[in-house]
Amino acid sequence: MPSPESPSAPATLDTVNSVDTPGPKNALDRFFMITRRGSTVAQEIRGGLATFLAMSYIIVLNPLVLSGPDANGDTLGIARVAAVTALVAGISTIAMGVWARHPFALAAGLGVNALVAITVATTTGITWPAVMGLVVIAGLVMVLLVATGFRQAVFNAVPDALKTAIVVGIGLFIALIGLVNSGFIRRVPDAAGTTVPVGLGTGGELEGWPVLVFVVGLLVTAVLVVRKTRGAILIGIVVATVLANILEAVFHIGPSVDEAGNANPTGWSLVAPSFPEWSAPDLSLVGQADLLGAFTQVGPLMALLLVFAILLSVFFDAMGTSVGLAREAGNVTKDGDIPHLNRVLMVDALAVSGGGGASGSANQIFVESGTGIGEGARTGFASVVTGVLFLLAMFLTPLIYLVPFEAVAPALVVVGFMMATQVVQIDWSDWGAALPAFLTFILMPFTYSIANGIGAGMIAYAVIRTAQGRGKDVHPLLWVVAAAFVVYFGMGVFRGLLGV
Repeated sequence: MPSPESPSAPATLDTVNSVDTPGPKNALDRFFMITRRGSTVAQEIRGGLATFLAMSYIIVLNPLVLSGPDANGDTLGIARVAAVTALVAGISTIAMGVWARHPFALAAGLGVNALVAITVATTTGITWPAVMGLVVIAGLVMVLLVATGFRQAVFNAVPDALKTAIVVGIGLFIALIGLVNSGFIRRVPDAAGTTVPVGLGTGGELEGWPVLVFVVGLLVTAVLVVRKTRGAILIGIVVATVLANILEAVFHIGPSVDEAGNANPTGWSLVAPSFPEWSAPDLSLVGQADLLGAFTQVGPLMALLLVFAILLSVFFDAMGTSVGLAREAGNVTKDGDIPHLNRVLMVDALAVSGGGGASGSANQIFVESGTGIGEGARTGFASVVTGVLFLLAMFLTPLIYLVPFEAVAPALVVVGFMMATQVVQIDWSDWGAALPAFLTFILMPFTYSIANGIGAGMIAYAVIRTAQGRGKDVHPLLWVVAAAFVVYFGMGVFRGLLGV
């Protein structure tokens, strides 16, 4: 990762693999290229643990997002979704580590599961098995695109300015996630006279012990990172977790929304630190997806539009995230190429189908993997550590409740800063590239979507370069992708015109 002293010079595999790099120490080192990438086994374990802690909230949050009833009044069941969420995340993350050998962890994507939940809630006649079948189909289409080389070709067609903007945008995005989910920044309720969409704390003031945990964790982590303390991010998470558990034990703060649905603005954002009762995982949702159900329930045209929306979202989320994380880890060549990129994209595509097949929604590369990278993870061994922890989480779910989101949010903010330092790599004198780059990284946090930022940047780049008389600088594939995003952004209009 770039150091605070030289943010303009991120490491690459060419600088790491110098003549002074020692040879592998054992078979594990050789297989994962740990020494070759400038890491150690201890560093990878710390990184894998940090990534898991930063992502473990998805085991609790995904079931809540997918908790609504379908057209038949059926629900997936919170306990069952939690079990398959951990299962698919564990398997896909281990596959990423062993086969693609990158420190990228996967889990149910929040953007896609929200789309899936909204589809079930607002589309008359569709059921959970049917919508999960659409997710499986979108993943299979992605597998085909990867196998034919199309997905990597699109990656290669993206100009350098937009690739850098993707890194910066992801940094801003995960920092915003940390600030919002910690309660430091909150949405301002819609009301007459409201002039801003978000504000500081509650009513412009910081209130509640959970926010204090975040602030303390952020200051501790920032100081340790600046002082280059080994294990700084993980230490910050542990300190904040211990403080959170002490405060909960003394003041009985509780979650922001209790089981009865009552709001508690000064409560923990997702889960209150506690030891819930242990229960065996219920994996009965695996294999319940109905591949063709949506085509009969809502018609072929509507079903295909939904597949397209899911496909475009997961396609570019993974591409953008892998670019940002690989650059942050220094796992790129001086030409900007990512080793085993096709394997990364194939694992991601299979994880989309796997998540749908298990009824846990599409699994994707998580931006929170940057937490582990910030801790020093550079190889797939860190992903194996994270994946194994996800599998253990199926049986040891109570341990997840010890770490509230406020304890890991500081790590996201600090890692976001590290990634955002690469903004200096953009040539700001070339407005034809700089303006699309700006749209790319600013829209990711503002729309809570990596894909939206990439889409806006690609459309702007193609149009502006053409207006400059430099249309030849726009790769033909970029035009294809820009056109696809025009359809994506205008999905509501197209549905209205088609009467679906």
